[in-house]
Amino acid sequence: MTEWYARIAPSLPDWAGGTVLAVTVAVLAVLIALAIHAIAFRLLFKVVKASRSEADNIVLRRLARPTRYALVALALVLVGREIPALATVWERIAGFVMPALIGWIALTLVHALVKTLKLRNDIEMEDNLRARSAQTRLTIFNRLATFLIVFVTVGLMLLSVPGVRDIGVTLMASAGLAALAVGAAAQPALKALISGVQLALTEPIRIGDAVIIGGEWGWIEEIRTTYVVVKVWDERRLVVPTNKFLEEIFQNWTKTTAQLLGTVYLYVDPATELEPIRARFFDLVEDNARWDRRVRHMQVTDLTRDAIEVRLLMTAKDSPTLYDLRCDIREALIQWIAAEMPEALVRGRVISVGEDGKALGPPSARALALMEAGSGG
Repeated sequence: MTEWYARIAPSLPDWAGGTVLAVTVAVLAVLIALAIHAIAFRLLFKVVKASRSEADNIVLRRLARPTRYALVALALVLVGREIPALATVWERIAGFVMPALIGWIALTLVHALVKTLKLRNDIEMEDNLRARSAQTRLTIFNRLATFLIVFVTVGLMLLSVPGVRDIGVTLMASAGLAALAVGAAAQPALKALISGVQLALTEPIRIGDAVIIGGEWGWIEEIRTTYVVVKVWDERRLVVPTNKFLEEIFQNWTKTTAQLLGTVYLYVDPATELEPIRARFFDLVEDNARWDRRVRHMQVTDLTRDAIEVRLLMTAKDSPTLYDLRCDIREALIQWIAAEMPEALVRGRVISVGEDGKALGPPSARALALMEAGSGG
């Protein structure tokens, strides 16, 4: 190729001819590599399109970009064996380019793998405990793997710089003091990182869990290596350090199952007949689509001087549905009692006692009229 180029450009100096030749060959190699990549991936996309699995499409789409640049780098390596000038330039940048490409491809494969596994664990189903557990572990694994791949890739790229390598050797000579300084400075970050690994292994919380922490009720929306995002019922987000879920007490309403048991409390007059309320409660629960048909129960749980405490139990498939179910039943029962059993409403009583210490009966109409006239009413 060099002799062919020398025949068509005899007037150019040797250095100029070598440079133009290297650039020309490099451009041709890049164009050929891009053409091969485009043809190959077009055929692969046609094959994957015929498949019903979404995982194949995800992997292929994510690998398209990094493999394109990897194929370009391979083409430059192959032509560099024949063109000395191109080989010299490539040797200077290969220490940066190759680790970056390998790290990019590894990162892409990890993200594609996590994405495909998440598709197989749908948390939209009713009994989604296993799916939420799998998604939580996949999310934390994805974060840790991303951190390790980026860390190793940057380290390999820096090692290709002679000055940085010499600095590393010098630092190793004083590794004792350096280790103490780095350990003291990185203690919070390492603690948070270890906490993230503990969350993945022990699973005190999962994505989608209903929790109460810091007096706030919400759902676990996102789990990262250093913090957890809790979505509160009023659309606020709590950013909670990861170690808080390992060192402090919190409530997890969906630790073993997404199905929950909820309560509604009513306070009625002590003289109230309870069977009509019980029958109405059963009818309301049965007619409500949010009830999962597991538990419906009514109990008298307390008695005070002025009221009876009635506890109504009901179940639903998850915490948002249970909250709405409780609100529906509470509202419907209050309206029904006010319309059909007003005597059940809690009221205050005044008992008159005569001189003999016995309770007097209710005042007569004449007595009430005299009391009203005496008060100026």
